[in-house]
Amino acid sequence: MKKLGLLISSIILGIGSCGGPLIMRLYFTHGGRSIWLSSFLQTAGFPIILIPFLIDYSRRRDKFISLKPNLFLSGAVIGLLTGVDDYFYAYGVSKLPVSTSSLIIATQLGFVSVFAFFLVKHKFTAYSINAVVLLTIGAAVLALHASGDKPKGESDKEYMLGFVMTLAAAALYGLILPLMELAYAKSGQTISFTVLIEFQMVITFFATALCAVGMLANGDFQRMSIEGRVFKLGIAKYYAIVVTSALLWQMFFVGITGVIFCSSALFSGVLITFFLPPTEILAVFLFREKFQAEKGLSLVLSLWGFVSYFYGEWLTLRRHEKRMNLEMMGGDSASAVPISVPPPP
Repeated sequence: MKKLGLLISSIILGIGSCGGPLIMRLYFTHGGRSIWLSSFLQTAGFPIILIPFLIDYSRRRDKFISLKPNLFLSGAVIGLLTGVDDYFYAYGVSKLPVSTSSLIIATQLGFVSVFAFFLVKHKFTAYSINAVVLLTIGAAVLALHASGDKPKGESDKEYMLGFVMTLAAAALYGLILPLMELAYAKSGQTISFTVLIEFQMVITFFATALCAVGMLANGDFQRMSIEGRVFKLGIAKYYAIVVTSALLWQMFFVGITGVIFCSSALFSGVLITFFLPPTEILAVFLFREKFQAEKGLSLVLSLWGFVSYFYGEWLTLRRHEKRMNLEMMGGDSASAVPISVPPPP
């Protein structure tokens, strides 16, 4: 059952991971200006989760809320961190081409590896260390050749700030994923489908609330109607982009939560890196973004890091399965009690 859940969660994550950045960049390239609105939309689609929640509740008919107070509190803290991360990421996408910001976000796998080592005791291997080094070098290659694909009318300072904010988003989300895994482990309750949905709702509610406060302080709710009227694609497409953005990003977060539940925080980081090439290719075709040699080199290094990490995890899993099989065989041998047959009279 968990394998099916992992497959479904991975597909949902893939759609959100590829579509979210593209629709967000579409908003900015056609006249959108609000970073807080883009941050808000990354989690504002959370009421959609009420549909499976209510269906599940109608079947079980027990407690309406199953979360224990400590897991609720963990979700609230992670939600606030997610809101901050949403802002960092939206700022980066507003200043950088998708093909650049996606490559920077790929460093998230390295941050996940480091934080998972300290928080959930996930052991480093030669392969995971190699992956971290390759991803770091890939980001450094982009930084050394920064501003080569700078959008028109943007200063070097704005471009570099976008680069730094995107890297900060990768680092912070690299912390958030192991924190979610840690929250599951320390919750003291069985993480069922119901608990999983409720935990996701808490995270996205608090993230959305934080971004809503930012929008109110910045006057973005009042400016939406004005921004829609001057949007280059028209007001109808403006609101279509807003709604689609909320839906795609919600798919991303639901997918992430499901993958961590069915596997691990590290594997979710691996999947995000795996969906990098499709996002890159779509960005180049849809937005006519430049794809210079340094981007190609960074992409190769990122994929090399992904393959290295994935191969290392596969070897670890194989060794674990062999050890379990040997222990089971040894246990069977030990439990076999010889039966003594008395000699014939």
